[in-house]
Amino acid sequence: MKKLIFVFILLALFSTGISAQDITGSWFGVLEIQYTKLRLVVNIEKTEGGYSSTIDSPDQGAKGIPATSTRFENSALNFVIANIGAEFTGKLTKEKTFVGEFTQGGAVIPLTLSRNEVAAPLRPQEPKPPFPYYSEYVTFENSDAKATLAGTLTLPKKDGIYPVVVLISGSGPQNRDEELFGHKPFLVLADHLTRNGIGVLRFDDRGVGESRGDFGKATSEDFATDVESAVNYLTTRKDVNKTKIGLIGHSEGGIIAPMVAAKSKDVAFIVLLAGTGIAGDELLLLQKKLIEKDSGVKDADIQSGQTLFKGAYEIIKKEKNSNELKAKLKTYFIDKKISEKDSSAIISQLSSVWMRFFIRYDPSFILSKVKIPVFALNGEKDLQVPAEVNLMAIEKALRKGGNNEVTIKEFPNLNHLFQESKSGSPSEYAQIEQTFSPVVLSEISNWIIKQTK
Repeated sequence: MKKLIFVFILLALFSTGISAQDITGSWFGVLEIQYTKLRLVVNIEKTEGGYSSTIDSPDQGAKGIPATSTRFENSALNFVIANIGAEFTGKLTKEKTFVGEFTQGGAVIPLTLSRNEVAAPLRPQEPKPPFPYYSEYVTFENSDAKATLAGTLTLPKKDGIYPVVVLISGSGPQNRDEELFGHKPFLVLADHLTRNGIGVLRFDDRGVGESRGDFGKATSEDFATDVESAVNYLTTRKDVNKTKIGLIGHSEGGIIAPMVAAKSKDVAFIVLLAGTGIAGDELLLLQKKLIEKDSGVKDADIQSGQTLFKGAYEIIKKEKNSNELKAKLKTYFIDKKISEKDSSAIISQLSSVWMRFFIRYDPSFILSKVKIPVFALNGEKDLQVPAEVNLMAIEKALRKGGNNEVTIKEFPNLNHLFQESKSGSPSEYAQIEQTFSPVVLSEISNWIIKQTK
C-alpha cells in the first residue's frame, strides 16, 4: 500500500509539472540585429496533433506570419518559418522564459521569449484620434490581378472637392501606413497632408493586411497596376478633383510612380521620395558597398563582395529562364568557393521574380516619358538609395525627355526614411524617435499646394 501511495504521489507531481508547462498564448522577445532592436511576438495554440504558431513583428508591421512547424518536447520549443528561412530553438527555464537562438540567412541571433510584453518605442509624431478631418475605409479592385485592395481615404472635410494623392510604399510587404521598424511614415505623411487641404489615399499592398492578391509573385510592374486601379477608383468619386490627382512614391514606390504617370492621363504630378534613377544592379552594388563600409567591413572584403555579386547580377541580366538561371547561379557560386548553405540562401533571394525584375530594370527610360511636374527629393545620408547619384540620374532622364517642370532637392542629415540621423545606417531606423522630418513634410505639402492651385 505504501508503495502504491508513493507511486501515486510521483504521478501527481509529474502531472503538475506537465500542466505548469502550458506554453499556449503569446510570448514576447527582442531581436538585436546590428544595433537595431526588433520586437517579436510568438502566438502559440494547442492543436490535436501538438502545437501551431504565428509570429508578429510589430516594428515591421507584420502580423500573423504562420510557422511551418511548431514543436514543444522536453521543455524545448522549436518553430520554423520556411518561407523566410528562419528558425528558433529555445529551452524553457525555471523563470518561465525560453532562452535560445533565432537563425536566418546564416545569422545566429540570441533570443529570449517571455510572457512580459515589450513596450513599443516612443513615436511622438504618430497622430492619435480624434482627427480633425474626414476618414473613410475604402476598397477597390484590380480585376486583371484578381486583387481587392483595401485602404484609407482621408479628406480635409466630408463635403467638398479636393486634390488627392496616392501613397506608394517601398519594397517588401507593407501595410497602408508603410509600417516598419516601429514607425508609420505614411500615417504621419497622410495626416500632415490632409491637415493642409490635400486628400490622401493609402492602401495595404496586395496580400498584406486587408488587401487580397498574391504579393510573392508580383514585380514593380504588377504593383504599378494596383496604383493604376487606385487612380481609377479616385476618378469615380465626386469629392475628388479629377484634374488634381497625384502620386507620392517612396523608394520602390519612386520606381512605380513614373510607370503609372507615363501611362495614365489622370495623374497630374508625382513626388519621388528616395526614388531610384539608376539601374537596379548598379543600385544594389552601391547600397551594399555603403552599408558595409558604415558597418566597418574591411575594404578588401567589400571589394570581394562587389566582384562576387556583380558577376551574379550579370548572369541574371542575361538568363531569362528561371530554372536555367538557378543552375547557372549554383555553378557560379560553387566556382567562387561559396558554401552550399550560403549559396542556396543567396540564390533563393536573387532568383525571386521581384529581384530578377529589379536587377534588370533601368528607370531612366520611363522617367524620360514623364511630362508632368515632378518633385524628387532625398536625404543626404541615405545609404539605401544614395542621394547625389540618383537625383542627378532622375533629373537627367526627365530633362532628356523634355520635362522642364522638375524640382530636385537633397536634405542634409536625413536617411532613407527622411529621419534626422547620425550615419544614415538602417541600423538607426528603429532607434530614432522621429518618424518623418517636419521640414520635408512642409516641403512636400507646399509643393503640392502650388501644383493644385
